[in-house]
Order: sequence, then structure tokens, then C-alpha cells
Amino acid sequence: MLYPAGPSGSEISALQRPFDQECGLIDALPGSGLTSRLSQITAAPADRRTFLKAVTFPCLAACAAAWLHNSFVLPLEAAAAADDDSRFRVEARFYEKLPGKNVRCKLCPRGCVVGDRDRGHCRVRENRGGTYYSLVHSRVCAAHIDPIEKKPFFHFHPGVLAFSIATAGCNVNCKFCQNWEISQARPEELPATYLPPAAVAASARQNQCPAVAFTYSEPTVFNEFVTDAADAARAQGLKSVVVSNGFIQQEPLKKLCQHVDAIKVDLKSFSPSYYRDVVNGELQPVLDTLVTIHKQGRWNEIVYLVVPTLNDGDKEFRDLARWIKSNLGSEVPIHFTRFHPLYLLKNLPPTPVETLERAKAIADAEGLQYVYVGNVPGHPAENTYCPKCHRLIIERAGFTVAQMHMRKGKCEYCEHVIPGVWGA
Repeated sequence: MLYPAGPSGSEISALQRPFDQECGLIDALPGSGLTSRLSQITAAPADRRTFLKAVTFPCLAACAAAWLHNSFVLPLEAAAAADDDSRFRVEARFYEKLPGKNVRCKLCPRGCVVGDRDRGHCRVRENRGGTYYSLVHSRVCAAHIDPIEKKPFFHFHPGVLAFSIATAGCNVNCKFCQNWEISQARPEELPATYLPPAAVAASARQNQCPAVAFTYSEPTVFNEFVTDAADAARAQGLKSVVVSNGFIQQEPLKKLCQHVDAIKVDLKSFSPSYYRDVVNGELQPVLDTLVTIHKQGRWNEIVYLVVPTLNDGDKEFRDLARWIKSNLGSEVPIHFTRFHPLYLLKNLPPTPVETLERAKAIADAEGLQYVYVGNVPGHPAENTYCPKCHRLIIERAGFTVAQMHMRKGKCEYCEHVIPGVWGA
């Protein structure tokens, strides 16, 4: 799809250097008052103007602070001792018991066989006497109010705020992880707070957030909390979205789809070797996840973080686009987003904007209709254009929606149906 000419990579100034979508938390701001910030989030808000001053503007500052200082953890309460986790412990819902008090986890494709008193790869599930437990139910270590566009969801209730939460843990080990301080930690190593499902829903409603987002670390590993909190949110008339790596077995995935409204999958690469060497995971289960989400009728968007020299080849972009069109259709939004050096990949430069534009051009040429460039504020390819009349229908400025030209899910100009979940 053609889009108006915008700034090239060389024309984007240092002041516009992008932050990653899930880049930081307002509660990660330096200084005191961190716990009081959470109390502001979980208490009834003031008027809209005061709310935006207290939440939206600090959000921008915190994104910058988190990006500059690699600090993503939200300090809430003192970390609980390993033997004092009864509030957060629930029996896992996807596992089988084996002889000798061993268990086999059936949540993610690793299928960890875990001995008594040991934990799975994710560090947040433990075998105690032959019963497998999640140690992170309601154990929130990060909480923030985000625009839905930050996830990013571009075709799901544009412009709404999402009450966004995470626990510790992840089932892969991406070398570029921007939230590694919580994703690669054991839960008892992190400050956290007890926020049960009903409190999640209440906090979202009190802060005028129509959606709850499970994000920042990996929601697969806190699956029980996700489904319970999503049910509580639905009972309050709220939507639930998941930001995931897609590395999950089919049975829990299908059940997850019954509880949540949308799932964004980070497709790290279209190369099995990249998944093995950079992600410490597998590609095929993630592809299977995308197909299942599509078949289950849940709204899905895809993010592909383009890492220079590692997953930025034309062939990989082309093969990816062809696979998406063949297996998911041409209307699934895909976001080619800009990498910044973090964690274990600090030796690589940020992704050239020209590389992202090349990825978009290839995906456009292969027939994908909604291809976006991410982490480049002000780029024209962060907007949505009607694939029929090619006019601008959603203009975005960073994580905000500047204007919309749609009516009842259709282009305002030619009435072409735009796929997505648009609300009333």
C-alpha cells in the first residue's frame, strides 16, 4: 500500500529516537513516592484533566527514564520470602502427575518435568510434594495505565486506556529483552503487591480504563491469574488483552481465547535458528499459536522486532509475509518495530528506519493490507490507510490517536470494511 512520503531515517532527529512499545512504567520514575503512585492508580481518579496530568505526562517521562536507565521494575511492597507465598500460590491448571512426586508441566511447549521442590524453566511454577503450583497469582510486580496503542493494538478500540499489569517470569530468554529485570527473575526476588482479580477489575474501572492488559513479562506463565482476572474484568464490562510471545501449548491457548478479547503475539523471527540462538525457544509452536488464535476468532496483531544483521533479510521478510497471507489472511496487522540495544544485545545498533521501510514495502508487495512501522514516532506508516481508496483513516501521533475517519467499522470515504474491534 502506498502512503505519503515521510522522513527518512537520516532525517529523524535524535530528539525523536523512539522508545520500545512496552518501554517502561510510570512507577519506575526515580525518587520517592513509588508506592503512593500505585495507590493513585488503585484509588478513584480525579477529574479527567487531573488524571491525564498525573498519568499520561509522567508516562512519557518514565518511558524515557526506563529507556535511559534500563529500569523497568515497579517497587510496591517488600519482596515476600520464599516460604511466605500463600496469598499468591494456586494449583497449576495444566500439568500431569508422574511417579516419584514428579510432575510434567503442560502449559508451554517446553513440557518441563519437575522434581519435588524444583521449579520449571519459567521460575514461577513449583512442585511441592507432587502438586504443581503457580507462585504468581495476583502477585503484581508492575502496574501502569497505558494507551492501547502502546501494546501495540492499532485495530482494537483505538484511543482507549488499558490498565496494564505483570508478574515475574517468562518461558523464553530473549537476548534483547527490554523487561529482563522482571521477566528473568524469580518472584520472591521482586517487590510486588497482592492484587486479586476483583481488585484488578476495580482498579481499571476506577481509572476509566475500558481494558485490562496482561503484558511486560510473559502472561503464559501467569495463566491462572490472567484467566481469573479477565473473567473479573468481563463481569465489569471491561475488555482484556494479552501481549505474548505465543509460546504456549494448544489446550491452554484455546481456553485462554475463551476468556480474553485480543492477543498480540511477538513473532521474534521467521527463522528456527534465530529462535534457538537468540530467543531460547522454538518457532513452530508460535506459528501454531497464531493459526489457533485466528481459528478461535480472537482479534490478533503481530509484532516483528527487526534486529540488525539477525532477522532483517529480504527473504525472511518475504517468507514471513507469504506465510501470514496463506495462514492468517491479508488483513492481520503486522508491526515491524525498531530495535534498540538492550540487555545482552548492546553490541548492535538501532534498526535503521530504512530497514523497517524495506520490510513494509516487501509485506505490502506480498499483499498484506495493514503493515505498520513501529517505534519511529511521526512516521507515516504508523497511520492506518484504507486499502480500497488509500485515504488516511486513523492518524496517530506516537501512542495517541489524532483523528479517525471511520464509521461503524468502515472507511468514512468509501465504506470499505476495516477489520478490527472498533466498539460502538
